[in-house]
Amino acid sequence: MKSWILGLAAVISGLGCQENQDKEILLSEYTGNEASYPLNQASVYHINGSVTFKEKLDGSTHVVVALFGTEGNAEHPVHLHLGNVTEPDADILAQLNPVIGKSGKGETELSQLRDETTINYREILALNACIKVHLAASGAEKDIILAAGNIGVAHVDIITGRSGIAACKSE
Repeated sequence: MKSWILGLAAVISGLGCQENQDKEILLSEYTGNEASYPLNQASVYHINGSVTFKEKLDGSTHVVVALFGTEGNAEHPVHLHLGNVTEPDADILAQLNPVIGKSGKGETELSQLRDETTINYREILALNACIKVHLAASGAEKDIILAAGNIGVAHVDIITGRSGIAACKSE
């Protein structure tokens, strides 16, 4: 009898967990679609990582830049550029939130480009574009790219070492 009661309690408990999991899925703000791309070392600093684009139910995109090798309180600017990483002076389509050195992470809700054009997840994945993470926002260090990688249709373009990554358009 005791084992039967324990078994019934386990089943009821399991149903409760399943119900909670279903509620979490229903309450999620994401569709489940996501795409990740590598960010390669682009300077003498040993920093690399990835950028992940997650589609949200409202049509916007949650962008997560995660880097390894950053430290301290530095904020590293992140740009979404038109064209692949080898194209010099490529236009900045969007300025993303910076990567914080201590955590190595930067997150942005992206639904609009710099010129206020709306953009959704599928349109981002169709871009011929790249992500570049800079050492600093101003001064000589703004031209130092820590990590970079092609996204969207440019992702098929092979990056051959950090010498293949072009400088950004100064603004």
